[in-house]
Amino acid sequence: MIKLAGALLVLFAGTMIGFYQAARFAARPRQLAQLAYVLQRLETEISYGYTPLPEALQRAAESGVEPVAGVLREAARRLAEQPDSSFRESWEAAVTDRWSDTAMRANERTIVLRLGPVLGISDREDQMKHLRLALLQLKSEEEAAREDQTRYEKMSKSLGLLLAALIVILMM
Repeated sequence: MIKLAGALLVLFAGTMIGFYQAARFAARPRQLAQLAYVLQRLETEISYGYTPLPEALQRAAESGVEPVAGVLREAARRLAEQPDSSFRESWEAAVTDRWSDTAMRANERTIVLRLGPVLGISDREDQMKHLRLALLQLKSEEEAAREDQTRYEKMSKSLGLLLAALIVILMM
């Protein structure tokens, strides 16, 4: 009886691990699209609204959803709380603190971190150029994420279950 209960627990745990990994594959393209949306909103706030950067970050974050909006919200909070620190420091700290909440990878993090040194210190046109470049790069990453999702989502679910079944067989 105890062996059966243990086997069921192992099967359940393995299946849940597979489903968790599949959910991360599904969340990544969605979060990349959301990130592109909030960066477009930030671009609009800077270029057309002539909004100061901390307020523009907050407005862009309000238009997005978690966990992506949390990165911008955290950067705006850090800028407001530490006015003597640079935007780059606030941006990098916010990205570092909140990135683990997302399903995005290191490539996307690098793209987002590259915005830190240019936003807030260069002229409006230069900021727009860098935001558009980041958006183009994020779009290509989103396409790759969608390909990964179609390729690996179902496989992750099956692999979790099959590995758990193998462990159960080896235990018996």
